[in-house]
Amino acid sequence: MAIPGFPANPALSPSSSLDVVDSGGLDTAVLQRSAKHRAMSGDLTVFDVLDPREMSTSAQGVSFARRLQDRDLMRVRFDKPISRFTGRIFGGIATSTCEDRFATEVDVGGDAAYFAFYALLHGRTSLIQHGHETIGAGSDGLVFRFTPGTRLLTSDLTVREILYIEVSALEHALEGLLDNRLRERLAFKPGIDWNSGLAASLRGQIDFLIGEMERRGGVADSPVALAFLTDLVVSLVLRGVAHNYLDRLGSGRSGVAPAYVRRADEFMRAHAVLPIRMEQVAAAAGCSVRTLNAVFRRFRDTTPLAALHVIRLEQVHGEFSRRMTDASIAEVSRRYGFTNPGRFTAAYRRRFGESPAETVGGGPR
Repeated sequence: MAIPGFPANPALSPSSSLDVVDSGGLDTAVLQRSAKHRAMSGDLTVFDVLDPREMSTSAQGVSFARRLQDRDLMRVRFDKPISRFTGRIFGGIATSTCEDRFATEVDVGGDAAYFAFYALLHGRTSLIQHGHETIGAGSDGLVFRFTPGTRLLTSDLTVREILYIEVSALEHALEGLLDNRLRERLAFKPGIDWNSGLAASLRGQIDFLIGEMERRGGVADSPVALAFLTDLVVSLVLRGVAHNYLDRLGSGRSGVAPAYVRRADEFMRAHAVLPIRMEQVAAAAGCSVRTLNAVFRRFRDTTPLAALHVIRLEQVHGEFSRRMTDASIAEVSRRYGFTNPGRFTAAYRRRFGESPAETVGGGPR
């Protein structure tokens, strides 16, 4: 997966024909990190732009023509970055932060197979698509697919966090939830209130992924945790963001639900240490993802994802209590997808009434 708008080789070389000027204090609110030029840092993509003529990018056949709205600035080469892009791919999803010091316009050429979910941290961005304009600012975010004719207009000092998800991944998951093929393409409403319902939960996961971008040994490096998080993000998008199929997503009933639950439970227990997805669990249970979610809510008052989380905690507890391994607490927990030691310890204590160290040591000390 490539991050839309992030070139593999960004043009960052200086141009002697441009005027070099001091940017003054304009960068303090937006570009607070160093102006060192970097194309790649491990799995993290980072690049800075000083030359306004080098802002345009392309990726996977889609072009992003980026220009400063103040044309007088287009021939100026600045001594500090006017734009910064930071992004990382997490399996089938990706996140980025984009920072612009000056008002910028972006025209999209081509059709990218991604949906973008924008959260504005500073400034405002206008989305113009199909003749309609939607404003993103504060808690009002933007949702759109990169299609020909799409235009974005940012204000001065704009900072935005972006989640990218492949269209095919969302539509495939949606078909599983509906237990039916889609008759028309998935389409989201262009505006989103990040303070509302499950959208607020989705925003929290975006913030979490942004925080993970520069972290070594985190979710991106744990296949089990990444599969779990990907399922969660996809579920929050499809259930928390307005789209043309949202009204059809409801819970159903099935007379053979106990068999589905039993088979799903057996599959998750047998594969808890592996990076399994809910589609695999549903296939093992013999039903669709939609039916699987419905029967778990009806007969277990929980979700398959939550049930898998509990199963993994129980298996970790079993290894600790039976002294099944010489591996450390951190090594065992990471093997089951728990990459944050603090959150793992808190969840473990809520479940078993003691810390992992107390289990390993034979009781409270």
